[in-house]
Amino acid sequence: MPRSKVLILLSLATLSAVAFAQNTVSARPGTLNYIEGQASIEGRSLASGAVSNTALQSGEALSTTNGKAEILLTPGIFLRVGVNSTVRMVTPNLTQTEIKLEQGRANVEVDQLYPQNRILIDLPNGQAQIMKKGFYAFDASASSVSVFDGQANVYPGSDLQKDVKPVEVKGGRQLALAGNNEKPQRFDKDQAEDDLYKWGSLRSEYLGEANLNLATEYAGYTGFYPGWYWAGGLYGYTWLPGNGLFWSPFGFGFYSPYYVYGGGPIYGYRGYPGYGYRGGFYGYRGGYRGPVEGFRGGAGAGGSFHGGARR
Repeated sequence: MPRSKVLILLSLATLSAVAFAQNTVSARPGTLNYIEGQASIEGRSLASGAVSNTALQSGEALSTTNGKAEILLTPGIFLRVGVNSTVRMVTPNLTQTEIKLEQGRANVEVDQLYPQNRILIDLPNGQAQIMKKGFYAFDASASSVSVFDGQANVYPGSDLQKDVKPVEVKGGRQLALAGNNEKPQRFDKDQAEDDLYKWGSLRSEYLGEANLNLATEYAGYTGFYPGWYWAGGLYGYTWLPGNGLFWSPFGFGFYSPYYVYGGGPIYGYRGYPGYGYRGGFYGYRGGYRGPVEGFRGGAGAGGSFHGGARR
């Protein structure tokens, strides 16, 4: 091969490696992924858009006025904060991630949860531990937990003791700790789809689109590790799982590059399978595009990844 062609190939390989390295800048629990409107950390105003270089440190609080914020927890878990709300970072660790909702409302989208992950949301009159994939809504004024899909173990009481027995709150039920009734009650999911819910659904769709773009880029790339990956623009970080295909509670897909490289079917951006909460399971509702053209067939990577975010 002529020397000039060798140099060109080496240059392209170097540029490709640099591009991938830029995408793999790791994000830890507490990283701010997107701000819309007015928000601040400990009184310091934040600009709108993606703010990937900012993270909540232990003890710091993020507050919104006429705005919303999206915060990354462990890979595959998004915390979204509504207007006139305040959340405080208690513990930004990978194995124990604890957030305190001091004012207003917040939602948590859980697309993947490892047994090693302990996700805690503190409320004025108790604490909730997220136990399963799903979607959860929290309200500080009522000290309430609403589980659209999944399961939360709620520990009542302002001063939590180790011997407090949790209350299981499953999909379609909510528990308000501000009153005297400590039994989960059914709630109307349609009526509960407020502005924060709809905003979270749109953010989930954007992140699903960004995931598919990056999963396609990384398909067949030997240096891939699962975790948060920078997608740029208004996307911020998106999540690339270690294996397979995962569905968000809103019905949008998160693909592993191994899945794409192995010839797994890809579904249209706005036609993901899934009946959402009302179906009780994730069925198919159209939008099928078939395997991505140009990728080799064969099985994707076997097994599952238990590492979490890159450090």
